[in-house]
Amino acid sequence: MKAFTIAVAGKGGVGKTTVAALLIEVLRSAGPVLAVDADPNCNLGEALGLRAERTIGQLRDEILEKISELPPGVPKDHLLELGLHQCLVEDEGVDLLVMGHGEGPRCYCMVNHVLRRVIEALRQNYRYVVLDNEAGMEHLSRRTTQDVDVLLIVAEPRPVSLRSAGRIRDIAEELKLRIARTFLVLNRVEGALPKEVAEQVQALGLPLLGMIPEDPAVGELWAQGRALRELWPQAPARRAAQNLLEKILGKEG
Repeated sequence: MKAFTIAVAGKGGVGKTTVAALLIEVLRSAGPVLAVDADPNCNLGEALGLRAERTIGQLRDEILEKISELPPGVPKDHLLELGLHQCLVEDEGVDLLVMGHGEGPRCYCMVNHVLRRVIEALRQNYRYVVLDNEAGMEHLSRRTTQDVDVLLIVAEPRPVSLRSAGRIRDIAEELKLRIARTFLVLNRVEGALPKEVAEQVQALGLPLLGMIPEDPAVGELWAQGRALRELWPQAPARRAAQNLLEKILGKEG
């Protein structure tokens, strides 16, 4: 079974992680879902009420430190697979994998090559994968995840935020990532879009998938350090996330 993969990207502060977490919570009952926190800020676990004790970045560093001490013939795949499962945080319907810090000055080519194979094998155990990316798309640019079915670029309904969304779209195109479909998602929308914002969205050339309204309940949960799963089912933000998924997945949603 090939997991349906949704990547979420956006400039810092636009609510990208909130959108990713809302999608994951809606998909939880239809899962299993693999949630991948590929943003160095590592806030997705907090939004899901999950805590990772170990990250992929730490695993990579440990493997590089031990690699010269390994006896000849010890398969790196098995070592990484064991470490990867130790990084996995399991919950009902959702498992979390945190990528952690980026690459340092050492050469990570061999480790990343093996890691790609191990993660691709891991993905076969899930129906959905949701990636919370940083704006620079570093995780995807390293090809740690090979294919993305849908890229959602999150922006606020403001000119500066929309320009950033356009730059992220350009980065994805320049990197020649294997992305089947790309959409714009507007977050924290209050009422109807001003005419100038609607015109800028039109000029951006990114299909607008939908809008998530400003929802005070979401801000309260973040402020109190509580998981977004505590949102009531009819909360405006959760209903909007459900609508996004129905458009993405069609009948499956």
